[in-house]
Amino acid sequence: MARDTLTGSRIRERRIILGMKQAELARRAEISASYLNLIEHNRRRIGGKLLLDLAEILGVEPSVLTEGAEAALIASLREAALHASEAGAEMDRLDEFAGRFPGWARLLAGSRARVETLERSVAALSDRLAHDPHLADALHEMLSTVTSIRSTASILAEPGEIDPEWRRRFHRNIYEDSARLAETSRSIASYLEAEDKAAAESGTPQEEVDKLLEGMDYHVAAIDAGHPPESVAGRIGAQLSLAGRGLLVRVLTRYAADAAAMPLAQVLGAVARTGTDPLALAQRFGTDPARAMRRLASLPPDAPCGQVGLAICDASGVFLFRKPLPDFPIPRFGADCPLWPLFAALSRPMSVLSRVLLSAGRQSGSVTAIAFAQPSGPPQINREPVFEAHMMIAQGQWRSGDEPEEVGVTCRICPRAACPARREPSLLGEPGGV
Repeated sequence: MARDTLTGSRIRERRIILGMKQAELARRAEISASYLNLIEHNRRRIGGKLLLDLAEILGVEPSVLTEGAEAALIASLREAALHASEAGAEMDRLDEFAGRFPGWARLLAGSRARVETLERSVAALSDRLAHDPHLADALHEMLSTVTSIRSTASILAEPGEIDPEWRRRFHRNIYEDSARLAETSRSIASYLEAEDKAAAESGTPQEEVDKLLEGMDYHVAAIDAGHPPESVAGRIGAQLSLAGRGLLVRVLTRYAADAAAMPLAQVLGAVARTGTDPLALAQRFGTDPARAMRRLASLPPDAPCGQVGLAICDASGVFLFRKPLPDFPIPRFGADCPLWPLFAALSRPMSVLSRVLLSAGRQSGSVTAIAFAQPSGPPQINREPVFEAHMMIAQGQWRSGDEPEEVGVTCRICPRAACPARREPSLLGEPGGV
């Protein structure tokens, strides 16, 4: 049902909220109660002065009666219905539902948004638990201690007499293991509750640089202004470790080379016309698609083309650079979905792969991913090239007719139980079981 045919339903809803009788509204609008009844049941269209009079009596803007619920609310309901397609929601009556029951519509949309937030929290916690070295060591210590206590207790529980000396030893072992278990538990609790997240992280050079770039929105204005990478790294990376500063210099040196080949002002002018197409941009500047992807990912947040995400990995699949999008997160430690075209590009170097991706279990829309792999350095005699793969992610679907492919973030939070690439069970259970 079209939105403009639901004006009567919204008039009725607003009247009921105000506790106004139909006859009273008809009297104040100077129309008959029978005519108002036809309007409220969407059997008569309404406009002009009568619409303005009714809106004034009901204390709302006329647009509230004619346009109904906000487009964002309708979109949220549609995404929630698509996520739980097995429920059989009546997609053609979303506008009517939002118009007649706005409170329930907001509750449903808010619940779906909360589910998505919780899924992202599970992703972050799963990622941290799986790859944080401190937690891994502490949990290993805890499990080892629990196993030791259980083994000793099972011996003491066996029938028969135990030599008093051995009994004392077993009791002492249980006491010491219990004290160690309590200390390990306190250590884990303190670690997880630490307010200083920077101190709680493992602090590898790659993590240090990733956090620094994330805080700058991946745009280093000083490099675009022509300042030397070494001096910029010394200024913005003063708090990094020595290894982190060395890695930052390498990152900014590549950034500077990209900026020299593709000056910021010219790139902004080009993307205003071509959008986020790295192939068109590469052709415009006579460079390779990988450089164009990196340049698009380093544009200011207010660039006319909007934000794009970027993942760069080497042949082992380990990330060298990651810029996630809110609708397409990228795991920090590389336990990512093997179905991403980023990894397919490594087996087809120098070929540009394009896929439309849908994140499984999320209410976000589709994204277009473009992947390209190329040697990371100049060719050398009798040596195999070292390949590096780039994958740029942009919102929406660029070409009509492309069939979206559902992919996950990591197996641990992906609800696609039947995925042939699954490595381990999901924490989320079966699809639709949230």
